[in-house]
Amino acid sequence: MHLNRTDIHSLEVPNEFDATGSFDVRLVNHGEALHVHLHLDDSLSSIASLDATNHHVRAETDRLVRITVDGDGPVRGKLKIVTGYGAETRYIDIYIPEGGTENEPVIVDDELSKPQPKPATESEPGLEDLSAGPILAAGGFTVLIAGLITLVLTESVLLTVAAVFAVAIVLGLLSVAVRSS
Repeated sequence: MHLNRTDIHSLEVPNEFDATGSFDVRLVNHGEALHVHLHLDDSLSSIASLDATNHHVRAETDRLVRITVDGDGPVRGKLKIVTGYGAETRYIDIYIPEGGTENEPVIVDDELSKPQPKPATESEPGLEDLSAGPILAAGGFTVLIAGLITLVLTESVLLTVAAVFAVAIVLGLLSVAVRSS
């Protein structure tokens, strides 16, 4: 709907509109701010509603007004549009066909309310699925690094050999634990 486009409080509206459910009325104001009154006649208001009937539309702006269709047609009625506190009045013929609501209930099968079994999927390999080879290789690398660090820090070959031996024992115990689980 165009407001104030040709004159103050002027209204340009379509003659008719077919709705297939809830819809928006777009109020396009081409001039100064004004109030617009919207009213559904008795037949339309039997299945449709407006949140508010009076709407302030600021200058040079658009405003959407939602008309919610909650019932089922077929219904033919009129939407009344008034500006300037009655200075201009127009009517739009609205038709809502049978089954024309978008708010129809969704029927849910009772089977969907029951927990569904989880599909069998290949899971990621766990620690128990790993072979001892990669663990021992990582352990050997760790022993080598620990030995080099100890040698550099202490400059003692005996202490380095003891540190390498201790790390090897720990890694061996870890490998046995992984295999047995």
